[in-house]
Parts: sequence; structure tokens; C-alpha cells
Amino acid sequence: MRIGGFAEQILVHQNSLAKISRDIPLDRAALICCGVTTGLGAVFNTARVHPGADVAVFGCGAIGLNVIQGARLAGANRIFAVDVNPGKLEMAARFGASDVVKGEKADPVRAIMEATAGRGVDFSFEAIGMAKTAEQCFMCLSKGGTATLIGLMAADEKVALSGLHFLAERKVQGCDMGSNRFRVDMPRYVQFYLDGRLNLDDMISQRIALDGINEGFQAMKAGKTVRSVVTFDI
Repeated sequence: MRIGGFAEQILVHQNSLAKISRDIPLDRAALICCGVTTGLGAVFNTARVHPGADVAVFGCGAIGLNVIQGARLAGANRIFAVDVNPGKLEMAARFGASDVVKGEKADPVRAIMEATAGRGVDFSFEAIGMAKTAEQCFMCLSKGGTATLIGLMAADEKVALSGLHFLAERKVQGCDMGSNRFRVDMPRYVQFYLDGRLNLDDMISQRIALDGINEGFQAMKAGKTVRSVVTFDI
């Protein structure tokens, strides 16, 4: 994909560069390039969440947490966070979720519908990459609502949706890295952090040296971390 990862230096085309403020620490800036850009961009650019909207987020990893942050910054009313991991739900509340639903113990669609008096949410986001949660993401929508699928699914995975629900003008759409406008969005999100509006500090679960990268990936797959940052000088 023409991306250099875990290298001290890479050669890139000038079109791949964006100028940012020198005031932001680089370990925080590194977070913005993927998870933050995708999560915030899904809210601002892809779905265009409006103030007062109700939002549901399925999956509270790094991308889901930033969808939650984006919804908060966009002025959303209620933000439902859905996950099976209690630790991630705690993080979701810290990042701006107003309601949390433990998907393993409760039917998230029913829980969201009951909490909204049967109306559903205006916008929903799937940040896991599973057909089941993509379907739940769609089924919890209100009339005219929009579901945005962010998570990467297997190429042969199919999503089954009820045709009847489309008659209520519900919509489903995909999202590629937050529909980002890199040179516009990157400096903007950096400024959000510098203004104290965007929480990046709590996303860093640990800082590791390059020789600890395999353990970092294992911790990520086990759901023990949000992000591990490789720091070359430790």
C-alpha cells in the first residue's frame, strides 16, 4: 500500500505531506494519521452528524473511540457505545459516550430502541468489521437514519438487511479513512488537541521500544490496549 511502517525515515511524495504545528508532541501526532482521522472523519466528512443528533457506535477500539469523540465535538445529543469489553466501555464513557451497552449481555438494538422510546438513532457507526454488528448498526436507526460501516470485513462476508426497513428512508454507506481531506483535516485535528477539545493522551496505553513490537500487537489483539506507540529513543 506504499506505506512505510515502524521506520525512522521514509521517502514520500510531497502530496503525502501535511504541515502541522510544532507544539504537538509527535507521539500524539502519530495517532492522528489513522485511527483519529478515520473516526473523526467518519463523523464530520462521511456521515456529517449534526448538532442534537442521537448516535450509536458499535466497537470501542481506537476508531470507535474517535467516532465517539467526533460525535461529541459535532454536538450530538446521546451517544450510545456498544462493545463486549467492559474496559473499552469505560474508555468510551471517558471519551464522551452518554450511554454504554454491553453487547454480550444485552441485545444492543433492543437496548437502544428502548432507550430512545422506540425511535432509534439518527446516525450509527460500525467500527469492528463483522456482519452481525453491521446489521445491528442498521437495525437501530430511526426513520431517515444513516448507518456508516467503517470496520474492514472479510472479502466473502455478506451483510443481510431487511428490505422493509429501507422504506423508512434508512441508508447504509461505507467509509474509507474518514473520507479524509488530509491537508485540511490533519492540521484541524492537531488544533483540536492543542485547544483541549480532542483527547489523545488517554489513547496511549503504553510506549514501547521497537523490539517490543510483537508484544504490542499481541496486546492489541487481546483488547488490552487502545494504542501502543513505538518510541525509538527508549
